[in-house]
Amino acid sequence: MGLLSSLQQDVGRCLFLPAHGRGAALPNSFRRLLQRRAGYWDLPELPHIGGPLESEGAVAEAQQQAAEQVGAQRAWFGVNGATGLLQAALLAITRPGQAVLMPRNAHRSLLQACLLGELTPVLFDLPFLNDRGQAAPLDAEWLINVLGALPLPTKAIAAAVLVHPTYQGYAGDLKPLIHLLHNEGWPVLVDEAHGSHFLTDVDPLLPRSALHSGADLVVHSLQKSAAGLAQTAVLWQQGDRVDPTRVERSIGWLQTTSPSALLLASCVSALNEWQQPQGRRRLKCRLDDARHLTKRLRRSGLPLLSNQDPLRLVLHTGAIGISGLDADAWWMPRGLIAELPEPATVTFCLGLAKHRGLEQRLRKAWTSLRSAHPDRGAQAAFEPAPLPLVGMPDRSLAMAWRAEGETVPLDAAEGRIAAELVCPYPPGIPLLVPGERLDRQRLEWLRRQRILWGDQLPERIRVVRASEPAHEPVAGHG
Repeated sequence: MGLLSSLQQDVGRCLFLPAHGRGAALPNSFRRLLQRRAGYWDLPELPHIGGPLESEGAVAEAQQQAAEQVGAQRAWFGVNGATGLLQAALLAITRPGQAVLMPRNAHRSLLQACLLGELTPVLFDLPFLNDRGQAAPLDAEWLINVLGALPLPTKAIAAAVLVHPTYQGYAGDLKPLIHLLHNEGWPVLVDEAHGSHFLTDVDPLLPRSALHSGADLVVHSLQKSAAGLAQTAVLWQQGDRVDPTRVERSIGWLQTTSPSALLLASCVSALNEWQQPQGRRRLKCRLDDARHLTKRLRRSGLPLLSNQDPLRLVLHTGAIGISGLDADAWWMPRGLIAELPEPATVTFCLGLAKHRGLEQRLRKAWTSLRSAHPDRGAQAAFEPAPLPLVGMPDRSLAMAWRAEGETVPLDAAEGRIAAELVCPYPPGIPLLVPGERLDRQRLEWLRRQRILWGDQLPERIRVVRASEPAHEPVAGHG
């Protein structure tokens, strides 16, 4: 089947991203634009339109208005997703040779930015949920321990990154974390790709947005947690720790010089939706509907895990010994498509559309899954990676990735230096980073992860050739 015909196919129940539910929740203003003659809206950066980096034009006006509405100093729309803006933001607050403190659940895009900017990631571990194999939200006590275990002087670190919420909707209180990081003198970038709706303050039960918690730079994906098209995002900046000129220079390096007018218009309409009374009421209704749905499904026996974002339903298939990957493979051809299957869970993204009849659909899907996979016991507890609380790659990401490499079976990789990311996608969280050494414990752990993830993880891995120099300095080491 060709791409054009595939896009017109009914794939079944949409519990995946983008959050507009295949157009069902697109803002009315954007719907009217799409109803114009096909391609009528496909315009270049004409003077009266401009672009994200222009000082005049409709885009510049919309960005300034958006910033004022949420209390930020600056806003930049992105047409390369949260990926492009996260990378631009990180490069704007660092210089080559510096280090960045970031959690192990940072998205691959941030590690790729470290590679591009010749930065050293100082990676810290997170609390671990053994029953599902996922990271728990970070709290102040944990972060204090991280700061006390840093393997290099704090002056060698230029900035810090936080992730809030996670793909599965786990979130904590960012304000004390940002305060601790600011006390170290670091600007804080928060990947809040999945939490743009936190910014609205329409629901007191939602976590507080990173922007309202004092972060210097915050990235929102408008397709993951607002009613924007795929590839739409926004970067917010506030305070005096970050030079907006450096941000603009970084965006200019990484984003197209011909941004899509349609995607920029989608950014505007998605953000305006949160400011209109009708749009805010719709969001509150979707949140209330999601909470009621969760309660009813739990009463029906579905093992839904607790999280902080009601728009993410995390079904704990591992509770009855069924892998989330197997569950997803069973449901997809039967018209139920989730966003994120993992070894013990399946995450459904409710998004912003109504889902009539979803309770009955999920109950039937759960019953059929259990009938098709009988005699399953409870899944064994998961194990965290055998890593220190805080650590760095043995070699710089840039050098490891650019070095002469070879691909070897996992069994032959002991003692070698990784030359690539090992990363199931989604969620895009690396299990191995270029420059890390594969000692016996780590290698055995990766083998077990491959059993859990199946074909999403490779049997072979690219490593640095043994003839390459054994070491070169990383930040703070010479």
